[in-house]
Amino acid sequence: MHPILLIVFLPLLAALVAGLTNKAAPSVFAKAITTGALFVSAALSWPIFLGFVAGTYEPTVVPVLKWVQSGSLAFDWALRVDTLTAIMLVVINTVSALVHLYSWGYMDEDPDQPRFFAYLSLFTFAMLMLVTADNLVQMFFGWEGVGLASYLLIGFWFRKPSANAAAIKAFVVNRVGDLGFMLGIFGTYLVFDTVSITEILAAAPGMSGATIGFLGYNVYTMDVLCVLLFIGAMGKSAQLGLHTWLPDAMEGPTPVSALIHAATMVTAGVFMVCRLSPMFETAPVALGLVTFIGAATCIFAATVGTVQWDIKRVIAYSTCSQLGYMFFAAGVGAPYFTTDSGAALRAAEMNCDALLKGTSVDGVYDSDPKKNAGATRFETVSYGKVLADDLKVMDASAVALCRDNNIPIVVFSIREKGNLARVLSGEGVQTIVKN
Repeated sequence: MHPILLIVFLPLLAALVAGLTNKAAPSVFAKAITTGALFVSAALSWPIFLGFVAGTYEPTVVPVLKWVQSGSLAFDWALRVDTLTAIMLVVINTVSALVHLYSWGYMDEDPDQPRFFAYLSLFTFAMLMLVTADNLVQMFFGWEGVGLASYLLIGFWFRKPSANAAAIKAFVVNRVGDLGFMLGIFGTYLVFDTVSITEILAAAPGMSGATIGFLGYNVYTMDVLCVLLFIGAMGKSAQLGLHTWLPDAMEGPTPVSALIHAATMVTAGVFMVCRLSPMFETAPVALGLVTFIGAATCIFAATVGTVQWDIKRVIAYSTCSQLGYMFFAAGVGAPYFTTDSGAALRAAEMNCDALLKGTSVDGVYDSDPKKNAGATRFETVSYGKVLADDLKVMDASAVALCRDNNIPIVVFSIREKGNLARVLSGEGVQTIVKN
């Protein structure tokens, strides 16, 4: 049996067991089942990733079952394993396993722990289905699955009106994007007469320059298809225009924010654009739109984030900005590693927030960053975690560039009741790394 079958279906089995037993068994049972399953999946994912890095693994498709046979429309449920999939398997399963483990402490006093852990594992299964999809319909199945799990987890504390409102907002805004994704899938099948990703990508170069009638105009076929698909990516990855749901989605428990809205689900749109990159390469208008929206989101979200005074909303806008970077990179043909490093960074930041809340003494830590000056006097471990996370922001390539050009690297730190004016004046500025 191919290990990808265990990697994908263990989280589903764990979610079913935890959800069906619910409170009939002790909470530790659901926690142990789900967390154990995710660590097994993570452990099985790494050899596949390292195999592709070493060049010993070849791309493969593992059939699961016959799915649809209707006239000329026929496709199976199969799991595709290639380099792109291997990267996402490591990100999804490793982050999810660690978030499951951290949630043991974070959710320890919540009465609905089995339901929470079942939702987490259900989300992980849906995300794995998305990244291992061998056809567009299967990808859409995972796409909608992560949307459902996101709705359930954002509204986990359903007795809070703000959590319910945030869950509904996320669900509705994503439906707008999903409509574009659906139309893109319909149009792709109309043009290529197949939903198989392999066959579509092989035939895409031959469609370059072809035209089709759309809304009364004669337009380039591939541009229309790729723009529709990208609209779906805009919704799922919170790009400018369909970004409004992400800051409010932080109403869910912090581990949820770390797993879904900072690390994995929001990269689904970037994954889709990268998976279908041969299509986008034949659509210069669509590729230009991806680049422009990515750059605009990057600048807009980073700017808005500077005036937020809730740390989770700051990180939410930071996530939007990082996703903008990823789309910009995809639009100009940059390597996919931006998504891998970005996902790890966002999860680290959100878990840093959770760590601070969990280790604060006598209420030293607060969600308002203005109230946390001088926290190092109380919590050395938490302060060190924040500092390490800040250093991760500096990309390795930027560090190398600064080193090669003899440019000192500085990290700004505001002590006590510092403010922007003090930083601009040079007060409170520390040189952490220099040549």
